[in-house]
Amino acid sequence: MRVRIHRGTREIGGTCVELECDRKRILLDLGLPLNLPDLDGAKLPAVDGLEAGSDDLLAIVLSHGHRDHWGLVPKAHQSIPLVMGAATERVMEAAAKFVPDGVALRASHHLVSGQPLTLGPFKITPHLVDHSGFDAYALEVEAGGKRIFYSGDLRAHGRKGSLFERLLKNPPEAIDLMLMEGSSLGRLANDQRFPSEEVLEEQFLDRFKQTSGISLIACSAQNIDRVVTVYRAAKRAGRTLLIDAYAAEVLAATGYATIPKAEEGWSNVAVYIPQAQRVNLAKSGTASLVGKYRNLRVWPEQLKSRAGQLAMLFRGWMIRDLERADALSGARVIWSQWDGYLAEGAGARLKDECARLGLPFESIHTSGHASVPDLQRLAAAISPRRLIPIHTFGRDAFPDLFDNVALVDDGQWIDV
Repeated sequence: MRVRIHRGTREIGGTCVELECDRKRILLDLGLPLNLPDLDGAKLPAVDGLEAGSDDLLAIVLSHGHRDHWGLVPKAHQSIPLVMGAATERVMEAAAKFVPDGVALRASHHLVSGQPLTLGPFKITPHLVDHSGFDAYALEVEAGGKRIFYSGDLRAHGRKGSLFERLLKNPPEAIDLMLMEGSSLGRLANDQRFPSEEVLEEQFLDRFKQTSGISLIACSAQNIDRVVTVYRAAKRAGRTLLIDAYAAEVLAATGYATIPKAEEGWSNVAVYIPQAQRVNLAKSGTASLVGKYRNLRVWPEQLKSRAGQLAMLFRGWMIRDLERADALSGARVIWSQWDGYLAEGAGARLKDECARLGLPFESIHTSGHASVPDLQRLAAAISPRRLIPIHTFGRDAFPDLFDNVALVDDGQWIDV
């Protein structure tokens, strides 16, 4: 077996790894680079058959549903089978109704944690991991008598941190080559750890108690861990979690009974349909999907009187609805995404808008990626014969932090 990283040896995002054995190939992820806002102008990596199709390209295996790991799939030939988690497929389908460039991908096979999947000479065993992206997997691949472990994106400090500890206690054995993400290198000191979702819950609770008006939380509805954190803090503060139809559909698509949803039985979850969303749903002919939320709706004329009882997941454009409803008195805005998004675009516009309106604005967030000490624990537990950095801007720091490190370049074939 041999391996070629097409993108990721010197950058975060746009991940794509090609594996070849016995003249058959698979891809692990096919992501859109972070420096490209959309598919316009994006080029597929130099993988034979990716654009035109090929019988020896058996599948594209997606580790999870973040765009920097699947975003170039729409440009690949439709004959190439896709493999992903079932919940990833459902969440992407739910989101596609609301996101302008959303795509509903269809899988030929689903990843199930711990259950091997055979594609030609490749035996793929997925391991469900803790990550800010829901239904994320590390991938163990065996072929030609060799074994690879691809970490995908993972962490140890989320609400599924027990999955990370389980992996350390029962690591895959005899790994010849490990491709390990290093997103956190350079973002914090090598001996520091990111705060946990439990720590964030306490911070949210404190802010909700301090806020007299509506609490506005700018976070991705697809960051399910964060939604659960906000929900738990809101419940403890006596507030109702207010979500839009997009978030309601995404939460329902997870299929997990323990995740809060806009359904009977979740007494402190309510739904608000912003005006722009109502218009877009009507234009797309999907307005009927919100009918099931009628008994859980908060209507525009109720926003002002209920403001102090609400914690609302929102995006910047929704602030117009709140202005029209005169519901911003005593409000607080909490940014709960990567701070880098505040430098330009929608994040920068939201920050400027809050300054114009005199709204308190702060960030409460933690990374979706493992800190260096946790990456060191992972590498030690798996103990690969070779460890290659991927999904990182900090590859040059790897040899001082981990054993058996090999630095390679994008496009370079590596014999396992």
